[in-house]
Amino acid sequence: MRKLPPALLALTAALVFAAHPALADVKAGVDAWSNGDFNAAVKEWREPAKKGDPDAQFNMAQAYKLGRGVKQDLNMAADWYQRAAKQGHLQAADSLGHLYHYQGKVRESLPYLETSAARGEPRAQYLLATELFNGTNMAKNWVRAYALMTRASASGLSPASRSLAEMDKYIPLDQRQQGIVMAGEIEKSTTQARAAQVAGFPINTRPSAAVAQKVEVPASDPIADAGQAPGFPGVIPPMAGDTKQEPAKPAKIAPKPATAISGKWRIQLGAFGSEANAKKLWASLQSRVGGLSTVSHYLVPAGNVSRLQAGPFASRSDADAMCAKVKAAASGQGCIVVAP
Repeated sequence: MRKLPPALLALTAALVFAAHPALADVKAGVDAWSNGDFNAAVKEWREPAKKGDPDAQFNMAQAYKLGRGVKQDLNMAADWYQRAAKQGHLQAADSLGHLYHYQGKVRESLPYLETSAARGEPRAQYLLATELFNGTNMAKNWVRAYALMTRASASGLSPASRSLAEMDKYIPLDQRQQGIVMAGEIEKSTTQARAAQVAGFPINTRPSAAVAQKVEVPASDPIADAGQAPGFPGVIPPMAGDTKQEPAKPAKIAPKPATAISGKWRIQLGAFGSEANAKKLWASLQSRVGGLSTVSHYLVPAGNVSRLQAGPFASRSDADAMCAKVKAAASGQGCIVVAP
């Protein structure tokens, strides 16, 4: 028999003494799901879900999305997500926005993506940034698109880093710089937005008006967020295969011939006594800072240390912009512009 951790044992006992049958059923369903008995899990959740338990509703949505314990039905999944979201279940709201977007119901997804992005949810920031860049289903806003894509990239979402590098080719420098400033403001505002939403801040679900012809945008993975509900007893624990995600598609951007970057400007990211540490930092920053992978890195000897530099950049302003992105994406990371 699986041994429960002390905190879970205490919470289980509290549920028993509280004599709350709905919570007990949800917990029993979670245990069944963990053991691979999906039919039993769904059976435990169905009645509490019908009676309005938001955790049970969320779990029913997950089951319908994955097709476990029930026949896969994305419309039923959306219905259960919506019921839970109306009661303030934040991950249900996140998942509903992703699912609507995946189904091509982009306008319906936008209110949920806006709310999730305000709370700092990276995939919502990525999808919303793509919509703002393309200007198909909402008014084009390259500054905000760049800001949101910067935050999604800083959170470690690799498709966002790739899209940010593509955006660098098309968005003018002054708008990119404004976007970086806005990204910092977004980071500061997420805590307040999260607190407001946890307290039951309403989601305006009225679709925005379409502003242009429809073009292809990246689709959400229908199982990208499966098995990641917060809190007890509503968690469906991650299982083998649940959290595997297909790579998200990058932002739809018109093709442009690649050109070699030339110039004398570089950015300096630190000085290291160990080259291995310098290379480790470089690998980390490349994955987190959009556009950094398009330039080269250099280890410049200076006495007993090696200076980690990256470039070249065509102008001082381009190098300054990249330094700003590095500092926005990696808190505490130093960056100065040099001209070797």
